[in-house]
Amino acid sequence: MAKKFAFRPEYNALIAFALSLLVLAVFSHFAKPVAPPKSPGPQTSQSNSFPGAASLPIAQSSSPAATPAPIEAIQGDSEKSITIESPLYHVEISNHGATARSWQLSKYSDDKKPPRPLDLINANTAQQVGAWPLSLLLQDAALQEKANSAIYKITPDSGTITAPVDVTMQWSDGHLAVQKTLKFSTDYVVDLTVSVTFDGKSIPVGVAWRGGFGDPNVYKASQLVTVFYDTGNKLNLLTYKKLGVSSQQQIPAQQPGAMIYAGVEDQFFAAAFLADPGTGVALWHWLEQHNVKGDGGAISQEPVEEIAAGTISQEPFHSRMYVGPKDITVLGHLNPSLEALVNFGYISIIAKPLLEVLKWIHGFIPNYGWAIIFLTLVINMALFPLKIKSWRSMQKMQRVKPQVDSLQAKYKKYASNDPRKKKLNEEMMELYKKEGVNPVGSCLPMLLQFPVWAALYRTLGGAIELRHAPWILWVHDLSSYDHYFILPVLMMATMYLTQKMTPTAAAVDPVQQKMMGLMPLVFGALFFHSSSGLVLYILTSNLVAIGQQYFLNKTEPLPPPGPSRKR
Repeated sequence: MAKKFAFRPEYNALIAFALSLLVLAVFSHFAKPVAPPKSPGPQTSQSNSFPGAASLPIAQSSSPAATPAPIEAIQGDSEKSITIESPLYHVEISNHGATARSWQLSKYSDDKKPPRPLDLINANTAQQVGAWPLSLLLQDAALQEKANSAIYKITPDSGTITAPVDVTMQWSDGHLAVQKTLKFSTDYVVDLTVSVTFDGKSIPVGVAWRGGFGDPNVYKASQLVTVFYDTGNKLNLLTYKKLGVSSQQQIPAQQPGAMIYAGVEDQFFAAAFLADPGTGVALWHWLEQHNVKGDGGAISQEPVEEIAAGTISQEPFHSRMYVGPKDITVLGHLNPSLEALVNFGYISIIAKPLLEVLKWIHGFIPNYGWAIIFLTLVINMALFPLKIKSWRSMQKMQRVKPQVDSLQAKYKKYASNDPRKKKLNEEMMELYKKEGVNPVGSCLPMLLQFPVWAALYRTLGGAIELRHAPWILWVHDLSSYDHYFILPVLMMATMYLTQKMTPTAAAVDPVQQKMMGLMPLVFGALFFHSSSGLVLYILTSNLVAIGQQYFLNKTEPLPPPGPSRKR
């Protein structure tokens, strides 16, 4: 009979302990704790209406991961807008994207009939590109789309408000939170603060001016709209051909360095982000395209210059924003100064005083056309003593002309590279010294007047004071060209008459004489599309020159050339 197996008592505790370990191991394998879901963070997706948004730097954090504190969801109850007014501007702000929809300058009008206050925001273009000024540029395209399409809670929430006033716009979906604060003052400067956080952490942000800028009539000529910036107290300009990255010009390009200011301008107006003292702003720029309907109905594409200014850190972005005219007095009072935007070029040392003198004259003669004429009379009368000196120099040249002709005939047989040809110049200089003749004396007035002409070309062609400033009859805008071309034609005619009235001290080669006769036509053609103010200055100068030349011809005529004297 088989022996029955039985557990010995001392083994019972050991078996129970082994079974417990086995049950614990099996339970641990099949019953792992479920990890808590991660909250969504900033992504790098670029599938959005604004390609290349990831060009903003990605914020990095060295702190250990932690569960974010809950953020209250904030949004507006419906789409609405408010209007901020001052004697200088009329600005409409929409809570849809917390963007500007109209930025009118009360003291400047457009070219429509009847004229209306000039709006620096081109609404048709902004609707085409789907973006407006004060929209955001974020590192993540999906977050950017949310921020720029959201309905914000806006305070004050409706109506028309008189500056100074603070406007606050807030929105949050529980993770992404945006707050924009605009402090409107009574001048052209708006204090701007923008804060963007994700799960309570600040992320880099740029504030853009999109949808085009400036006078709509100038805006159609895209080459006149320019992006500008200042690094190291040096103004830099970027034309539309230099915006964007390589051929993909819809992708923002970041301009290296921290900018003292940055913005976009046309001929007479500017929108600029001004950095706080001791800091700087980052600049991005790019192009978009919009459709333009021509006179014949044909559709063409025009580039739209767009910029964004912002931070490259996680701090809220703060800047002062200037939106207004390129008035040298107004720009000079800003900090930092934007006076360099009124670009007088290398001749600014003369152009700036001339502009101030013209404005001073306008205080007594409240018509810029007549003020230009008065300034022209003053300048020409101031230069008249030099013209008299030049005339007397021509008289001396006329007296020595026979001896000069004799010397030239004497050395005519020698080639120009013959050492004996140098003797001609020596003898001519000796003759001029003996007779007290200055060979370049007759050119002195023209040399002195050229910088004045160049300065007035800069001043009268770009001074906003002449924009829409009328003179008489058909001249309604001294900053624009004469659409009937009456002033350029009169300028050419008076220039030709001045040339005919002015005798020369020496005989002129027939070919050279024909070329000189064509000069008024060539010169006039160059000024057919110049500002009416500049052409009016030249026309007035010609009329004064005719009167002065008539006086000199009557009182001090040039002596008739005598026969050549052989030496």
